[in-house]
Amino acid sequence: MSGRVFFEEVIRENLDIGRPDQVQLIFDRKIVRRGPRATPGRFRTRVITEGVYPSLHVDYKATRIKQYHKEGQALRTETTINNTRDFQIGKRLQNLPALREVGFRANRRLLDVQRISHDCSIGEDGFHAIQHPRKVDDQRAPAIRFEDERAQALLHALVLFRLQPDGFSNADLRMHLEPLRNKDVSPGAVTYDLRRLRLHGLIQRIPRTRRYEVTEQGLRYALFLTRAYDRLLRPGLAVVLPDQAATESTLRSSFRHLEAAMTQYVEQAQLAS
Repeated sequence: MSGRVFFEEVIRENLDIGRPDQVQLIFDRKIVRRGPRATPGRFRTRVITEGVYPSLHVDYKATRIKQYHKEGQALRTETTINNTRDFQIGKRLQNLPALREVGFRANRRLLDVQRISHDCSIGEDGFHAIQHPRKVDDQRAPAIRFEDERAQALLHALVLFRLQPDGFSNADLRMHLEPLRNKDVSPGAVTYDLRRLRLHGLIQRIPRTRRYEVTEQGLRYALFLTRAYDRLLRPGLAVVLPDQAATESTLRSSFRHLEAAMTQYVEQAQLAS
């Protein structure tokens, strides 16, 4: 089921891949749109839903790429070249290796484009990885929840410690957490936080010491999640929530128009019924 959801998302992200400017990237062929030297042929994307199994079709002249989720288990990509002259290749059997290479390269470019456009699924997995408890060997790591004030304070502190050449200790982390949380923090609470940061892979212990260092993964989590919370979520909600913002803004106005349009749509649907 998750594989099909993935493929349907891939289709949505790549509906415009049949446009000439996109197709020429897939097939590595220059396409001229207009004038006497315009490239002949058909360039398009089709989504076919036969039964309940969708498939994605990309056309370049007489060549077609078909992609579908085969037997609910794997993403299958098939390329059919019906006219070798589209790629300045002869029709003799000895040209088969060159023709196969054209097809393989087109498939790889298509998958590269889709991978780049669908990296959001990787990001979603990464986000949920720290949002849920984790078990490492026999140790259980509690979740580091994005909206939790304590977790945000920890992530802010990690950004500071990334530049420390000799790492940081329990006391160092405690010293920075107290002003961030505006309260006293016990050494035991910091030990608990160090443990869950370590088990989630955001920090690692420096060998033969009681000090820690921030991992590359930990830095990226800390930088992105703290900035998303401080610069996007909090100020954004302050703007769009009704009767909260003191001044008018484009975002606030757009939300008001959206709300009015949704209300109108619901009223019309009720009248129609």
